[in-house]
Amino acid sequence: MLKYITRQEELLLLAILHLNDNAYGMSIKAHIEEVTDEKWSFGAIYAPLSRLLKKALVTSIQGAPTPERGGKSKIFYTLTDRGRTELANAKRVHEASWGTLTIAGLE
Repeated sequence: MLKYITRQEELLLLAILHLNDNAYGMSIKAHIEEVTDEKWSFGAIYAPLSRLLKKALVTSIQGAPTPERGGKSKIFYTLTDRGRTELANAKRVHEASWGTLTIAGLE
């Protein structure tokens, strides 16, 4: 049986893909909030990011410390080939599920 990524994980993977080399916690959160038009907690970002790391769908790398962050460094995220495959699979499933269906009054 196939294991599918959650909608939350899908949104995170899409944000990382969109942000490319600038995908770190705050930028991912800001992107998702813009796309969904909803506020997201840090827990709603970092808990699934941790799962995505464990599933080997993303990798992380620590950036250089910056003065504006009090000497702290950012953790940047990148999709793995497996992450890209899972994201493509999610897109395929969405498209196959929706097909030509429409929602009256919302199109």
